[in-house]
Amino acid sequence: MQIADLHELRTPTDLTLSADGALAVYAVTRPDLVTDRYESELWLTPTDGHTAPRRLTRGHRDSLPRMSPDGRWLAFLRAGEDSPPVPYVLPLDAGEPRRLADPPLGASALAWRPDSAALAFVARVPEPGRYGTDADGERSDAASPAKEPPRRIRDFRYRLDGLGFTLDRPQHVFLVDVDDDAERAPRRLTSGDRDHDAPAWHPDGERLAVVAARHEGAGDDVLSDVWVLSAEGGQPRRVTDTSMPVATPAWAPEGETIVFRGPGHADPIARNSGIFTVPADGSRAPRRLTDPERWDTSNAAAVAAQPLLVTDDEVVSVALDRGAVPLMAFPRDGGPPRILLGGARSVGGYAMAGETLVAVVATDVSAGEVVAVRRGEERVLSDAGVALTARAALRPMTELSARAPDGYPADGWIVKPAGPGPFPVLLCIHGGPFMQYGYTLFDEAQVYAGAGYAVVLGNPRGSAGYGQAHGRAIVGDFGALDRDDLLALLDAALADPDLDAERVGVLGGSYGGFMTSWLVGTTDRFAAAVSERAVNAWDSFLGASDIGWLFAPAYIGEDPRELRRQSPLSLAEQVRTPTLLIHSEEDWRCPVEQAQRYFVALKRAGVDTELVLFPGEGHEMSRSGLPSHRVARFETILDWFATHLRG
Repeated sequence: MQIADLHELRTPTDLTLSADGALAVYAVTRPDLVTDRYESELWLTPTDGHTAPRRLTRGHRDSLPRMSPDGRWLAFLRAGEDSPPVPYVLPLDAGEPRRLADPPLGASALAWRPDSAALAFVARVPEPGRYGTDADGERSDAASPAKEPPRRIRDFRYRLDGLGFTLDRPQHVFLVDVDDDAERAPRRLTSGDRDHDAPAWHPDGERLAVVAARHEGAGDDVLSDVWVLSAEGGQPRRVTDTSMPVATPAWAPEGETIVFRGPGHADPIARNSGIFTVPADGSRAPRRLTDPERWDTSNAAAVAAQPLLVTDDEVVSVALDRGAVPLMAFPRDGGPPRILLGGARSVGGYAMAGETLVAVVATDVSAGEVVAVRRGEERVLSDAGVALTARAALRPMTELSARAPDGYPADGWIVKPAGPGPFPVLLCIHGGPFMQYGYTLFDEAQVYAGAGYAVVLGNPRGSAGYGQAHGRAIVGDFGALDRDDLLALLDAALADPDLDAERVGVLGGSYGGFMTSWLVGTTDRFAAAVSERAVNAWDSFLGASDIGWLFAPAYIGEDPRELRRQSPLSLAEQVRTPTLLIHSEEDWRCPVEQAQRYFVALKRAGVDTELVLFPGEGHEMSRSGLPSHRVARFETILDWFATHLRG
C-alpha cells in the first residue's frame, strides 16, 4: 500500500436493518485526495446475498442511516461541504431526501419512535450570540467568534478535543414529526445546562431513556445517569444511582428493564466497561451482567458508539478480546456468553431482526465488509474493499509472542513487506494506553510495509482486551512494565532473519508518543524515532489537557515528584536518538505545549530533532484530519526514517 492508495480506502460504518431483516442500509466513508475532504454515501442491499448493493444517496457526507420500524422511511444525517450534519428522511419506495430540521451546530443520535411517525435526535444548543448565531440563536454570517463575550469557567469539564468549548452549547434531545403533512418544527424535550444524549424509545412510544449528568457537581466528575422522560417533555426521572459514567441505554422488550454500559466504578480509567441492567422504575441498584475482569464492552472508540440489542433472554454487544472484537450475546441472567461472530476479526456496526444478523466485519487486510448471518450461514453483502485491493497488495499480520523479564506473556504481530529481507524495522506503539491493536486494516502498518519496513505491533501491559488486571498493571508507574513488554516483543521479532536488528526505529501517537519519548530517553537501541501528539510533561498536562484533571491523577497520582519522574521531559538530556516530533496546533487532548517544551529540551541537549506542526487539526489528525494533512504526515514520517534508517 502506498500513500496515494488512501484515496481508495473505503470503510463501511453505520448499519441499519429493516424490521423483516430483508434489507440493510450502510454508510461508506472515504478520504478524497482530490477535493481534500471526506465523502460518505449510503448503500442499500438485500440480505439474501443474491443482489448487488445499490447506492441510495449522493450527498457530500451522508451518515448514520436508521430504518423506520414500519420500513417506509430511512432517516440519516447529511452534512454539506461547509455545514454540519442535520437530519434528513428518505422514503424508501420513491422520492427525494427531505430535511427534517436545521439545528445550527448539527445533530447526532437518531432514534425512531416505534410508530415511525416521529424521530428523536440530539443537537447542541448554543448560547445566543455564540458559534455563528445571532441574539435569537439563529445562524448569522455576521457573528464573529473574536467579538463574543468572555467565558466564565467554573468546572473541570468545559471543553473537549475535536469539538472545543462545551459549557456554552449543551446537547439536548429533540423530537420532530416525519409525515409529509405534519408540522415538522422540532420540539425540544430536555432542558438545563448539562448534556443529554443517547435517546432510546420505550416500546410504547410514550417515553424515552436518555443519558445525562444532572447531579450536583456534575462538571467536576465523569459520573452520569440513565433518566426516563416523557415524549411530551417535562422533568426526567433518574433511574440509576450516580455511581459511574453510563452509556447506550436500551429497553428490554417487556419495557420494564433498561440495560446500559458502564465501568462499574466512579473512576473509569483502565477499567473494563460492562453491561448493566436496572429496573426502569429505579427501585433497585444496577446489576452487572458481564464479568468485570474478563469482558470489556465499550472502551474501543469503534465499540463505544454501538447500540445494545436486547432480547427476552440476552443482550448483544461487541467486546474486546486479545486483538479481536467479537459480537457476543450475554445472558440477562448473568450466565456465560455465546459468540455470534468471532475469529481473528473485528465487528463494528451490527443490527438484528428476526433470524437475520448483519454486521460490519474487518480483518487485518480489510477495513470492513457488510456480512449477513442467517441460520448459521454467513454471506458477504458489500464490496467496499475492491478498489483498494485492486491497487495494493495488502500485507497480513503474523502473530508474535514473547516473555518479559518477569516472565509475563506479551502479545503482538508483525506486518512484513513482500519480497526478501532483511528489512528495516519500525516498532509502532498504540495510544490509549487502554486500547488494543488487532484484527482490522491499519493503514499506517500497511503504508510502512509498502515502503519496505517490517512493522512490529504490540499490546503491552496497560492495553485493553486482556483483562482488567492487564490494563491496570501500569497505573502509578508508566514506562516500566509496558516498556519491558514492548522491548521483549521487539527482541522476539528480531529473531526473524528477515528483520534487520541494526536498523530499528520507533514511533507512536498519544500514549504511543509518550512511550516513544520514554524509550529514547532510557535506551539508545533505536536509530530514529517519531513521537507524535505525545504526553511529555505530566505537570502541565494535568492542567492543559481537556482530560488532564482526570487522567493524570488516575494514572500517575498527584505527587509533583512522580509527575516529573514519569515525564519524558525529565530524560531529555539523556536522548541520543534522532527524534521527530509531530503535533497538531489545536490538539486539546495533548496540547501543543507538550511538543514545544520537549522540542526545546532536545535542542538544548544537542539532539537531531525537528518539530512538525499541523494547523487546524486536533488530536485525531492521523485518523480523521484533512486528507492532505494525512498525506503530508505520512510523507514526513517516511522521509525521516529514510534519512536515519536507510542512510
